Amino acid sequence: MTGTMRVVGGAAVVAIVTLSGAIVSSGRAGASGALPASLTYSNPAGMLGTLTAGGSFDQANPFFAELGTNGRTCGTCHRPAEAWSITPSEIAGRFERTAGLDPIFRANDGSNCAGADLSTLETRRRSFSALLGKGLIRIALDVPVDAEFEVVAVDDPYRCDARLKSVSMYRRPLPTANLSFLSAVMWDGRASRPGRAIRDDLVAQAIDATEGHAQGTSPSTAQLSAIVDFELGLVAAQVRDRSAGSLSAGAAKAGTSLLINQPFCIGINDPLGMHPSTPGACLGPSRGLDPAVFALFGAWQGAASPDRQSIARGEALFNTREFVIDNVPGLNGVAGDPVTGPINKGTCTVCHDTPNVGNHSVAMALNIGITDPSRRTSDLPLYTLRNVATGVVVRTTDPGRAMVTGKWRDVGKFKGPILRGLAARPPYFHDGSAATPMDVLAFYDKRFHIRLTDREKADLVAFLLAL
Repeated sequence: MTGTMRVVGGAAVVAIVTLSGAIVSSGRAGASGALPASLTYSNPAGMLGTLTAGGSFDQANPFFAELGTNGRTCGTCHRPAEAWSITPSEIAGRFERTAGLDPIFRANDGSNCAGADLSTLETRRRSFSALLGKGLIRIALDVPVDAEFEVVAVDDPYRCDARLKSVSMYRRPLPTANLSFLSAVMWDGRASRPGRAIRDDLVAQAIDATEGHAQGTSPSTAQLSAIVDFELGLVAAQVRDRSAGSLSAGAAKAGTSLLINQPFCIGINDPLGMHPSTPGACLGPSRGLDPAVFALFGAWQGAASPDRQSIARGEALFNTREFVIDNVPGLNGVAGDPVTGPINKGTCTVCHDTPNVGNHSVAMALNIGITDPSRRTSDLPLYTLRNVATGVVVRTTDPGRAMVTGKWRDVGKFKGPILRGLAARPPYFHDGSAATPMDVLAFYDKRFHIRLTDREKADLVAFLLAL
């Protein structure tokens, strides 16, 4: 990232987001209406901080402008207090304040079904139940032409129109902070193209969002450049823990000020030999994984505070706890994947390898089983897909990357998200199926037979909430 940070007035301020998505503050703003480069927000785990490398949060940026026809802005679904995503509790507040008329409540993608009945308060409440319950936006994609599969049945809890050619999927909006660490854009990577720089991917995503979510026309080149510049200059991370206090105290290195200068290049610390030749890639060959991916809280291992010790233990567990990783399409256990056999001594850092950030530094969509029928909840559809060549049938709540590539091997695959700012943006996974970090750990513990003790789970949760 480039740019010089400038904090107006010295201290961080607590900001309030208007219903349109613009930022306002009780602190003093400059003549242009811009806010300081550093803002903080309380959450149940402590306090989130967000910084901009642009010098100030300029509300004149088209990120905060209504570029479409339905009243939405980028800020409608990317709120700074929620680490630049959205949460059900914040959405519910908007619903109650506006009787379900806030711009996020639009039938083109915010409702369970397209063209939903929004005539009364109660029909709106029912129509937006997925958005209100888990912060899910409906993503409708056509089955790719010449796809290796077809949709043969839909079990739809919302009883929308039959969807055999166009599949509706319900997903959490990813944060628009920390984007300079991305290796792929969107859960299914549909905004990314091989060999294209992330900046160009983000431009494509901004066009799609304006034309789709905001129901507008493509922004101008200048507007797109300003939006992407703003997004690439944002970082967000937890800066204070409710029990452990400041996350940069006692030689700890968390918070936002170090994150904004964290070195990164595509392929950094990749353990799988997937070093890419793409704009922004690291120079030279991959050197393999340094398992100490997170190095934020090592100084707290001997701290007097038990809460700080717990966070430090959690970081060490994340970096070092070994378990067998097998049968993860996109990683191993499937012919043609990068690693064909089990990783007998894998850690969390095999898939979360970006230093002090936690996503994968190479575009690598994986199927870890989130969309399996056994995990289906009553608010998600279940799709039956059939391989047109073999006749093999699978059922899934979301075909994932397969809806982009048309490839059978991509069914159920998603990229892993950046972990920083986790505490501010529940629920988790693409479908919001994990309400808390403890639910996330329960899934991984069962899926990979890690056999975590209660104390280990508590320590890992403490660490994740401190990111």
